[in-house]
Amino acid sequence: MTVSRLTFAVESGALALPSSGRVAVFGPSGDTDLSALPTERWHVIQPFAPDHDALAARGFDCAASPTSGYAASLVVLPRARDRGEAWIAAAEAATDGPVIVEGAKTDGIDALLKASRKRAEIKGQVAKAHGKLFWFDAGNAFAGWRRTPAANKDGYLTSPGAFSADGIDPASKALAEVLPGRLGPAVADLGAGWGYLSTAILSRGGVETLHVVEADRDALDCAEANVADSRAVFHWADARRWRPESPLDAVVTNPPFHVGRAPDPAIGRAFLVSAAGMLAAHGSLWLVANRHLPYETVLEEAFRDVAEAGGDRRFKILHAARPRHAAPQRARA
Repeated sequence: MTVSRLTFAVESGALALPSSGRVAVFGPSGDTDLSALPTERWHVIQPFAPDHDALAARGFDCAASPTSGYAASLVVLPRARDRGEAWIAAAEAATDGPVIVEGAKTDGIDALLKASRKRAEIKGQVAKAHGKLFWFDAGNAFAGWRRTPAANKDGYLTSPGAFSADGIDPASKALAEVLPGRLGPAVADLGAGWGYLSTAILSRGGVETLHVVEADRDALDCAEANVADSRAVFHWADARRWRPESPLDAVVTNPPFHVGRAPDPAIGRAFLVSAAGMLAAHGSLWLVANRHLPYETVLEEAFRDVAEAGGDRRFKILHAARPRHAAPQRARA
């Protein structure tokens, strides 16, 4: 764990935090340095399940959305600019004291600082580790940055910062078109986002239960609105660790392959290994991935049958069947 810009600002005397009261922190990663205050004073706002769970394990009080009456708030900039702006507006509305914003240059902190100067008086700033931290007093200057879920161009409800929020992802659409007419009674959509693939899965015959698994709580809330079907069961969880109560007949996924802005194919590979462990002996996996991602090796290690089922120059659709280590049979709840 590296020393955060917040700890540096406090220890250098540039920033004084309130001596009492709860302090909200929006969007910290699981290993963020929050040593500037005692653990019990922080209220962590983290809608991303893996980081939420990691911070809760460290003893922090965690939630997916803020309350109000904070003595101060800290916003850790996310990858998506619109989500960062929404968090700043939410922090200002919930805070009685200073709102602190920190992020790396690669997260757009310089552009955000410039935009913030047009709305509020910046009380101070600190530069460290290829990034900046700045703060202003809460008021109503950032009300214009408030955002709520809204329908995209294809009519689906999406939230700021969600994957493919503007419309249906072309790769997911291609996968939906290739899915067979029957997938089996028990299916999971891993990394379901706001639910497009889930709606395609439920259009297939014979589906009795669909597990909609998504780590982003905001995106999952939208999926619950978009997937209006009693067969859908929604899980706010890390798909790499979630397990069904009983083995599945099929898994469908468009797995992520980024951590923030950095590509990391290991995430996608972990999705596929996890999927193999959820399936019954006869089960199958359907996935779409960018053409360059090296997923075939891990699939061949986990499944007896692997084949390309479609795609184009940009992405490939893969079908894997008969997992080598099928999930143990358990009684259905």
